[in-house]
Amino acid sequence: MTDRIGQTQEKITSRSAGISPVRPVRERTQLSQEISGHVRELIMSGQLRSGEPLNIDALARDLQTSATPVREGLLVLQGQGFVQMEPRHGFRITPLTRQDIADMFLVQSLIAGELAARAAREASESLLGELTSCQESMRQADARSDGEEMEALNFQFHRLINRAVPSPKLTWLISVTARYVPRLFYASISGWRDASLHDHETIIESLRTQDPEGARQAMISHILHAGELLVSHLENEGFWSTPTEV
Repeated sequence: MTDRIGQTQEKITSRSAGISPVRPVRERTQLSQEISGHVRELIMSGQLRSGEPLNIDALARDLQTSATPVREGLLVLQGQGFVQMEPRHGFRITPLTRQDIADMFLVQSLIAGELAARAAREASESLLGELTSCQESMRQADARSDGEEMEALNFQFHRLINRAVPSPKLTWLISVTARYVPRLFYASISGWRDASLHDHETIIESLRTQDPEGARQAMISHILHAGELLVSHLENEGFWSTPTEV
């Protein structure tokens, strides 16, 4: 199990110190959600491989917490399709194929494309100004090689477009597909910084000219490219190699 558990581990560590074995339900629920998010990140960044077994006690030691919130976190991931529980064998990473990832990004691209088209029909000067400012900040972060800042700005860029026209069901659906994108996408996936900066310019131009179909196609192409880069990254990380039983 990797020891790169970042901010999630720090939060978990601070909460574990001096806390009685019986946790309030709300606190335990939040902790299990943090754990599920952390393990999901390990899966989608290629640090845990498809089909690999998960040891609850080992995860609990690594995350400096008890087994109960770890089990609850894995049950959350089971409901999301990231892990599966086998009788007498425990939890295992659910096999995730290249086509599975391509399918998820296809769905995400179609939803995001529709949201971009809706935004283009009603693009305001305020929206265009915010997107342009966000894009410029991304360029500056790229010049500093600040992957985390680019990640935050990229999230802001897409959030502005996705919420430009109220479409709550579509924004909820796109949040589901976004679970398949590693949190630190920019910091970990080769080629995505340049591709994103280029693609965003095309999207902004389509919004500026109020071209719904241009915005749709630019967004679809942008997200499908992200899926291709993620598959390539996972291949390089050995995600689809045969896991070693432990």
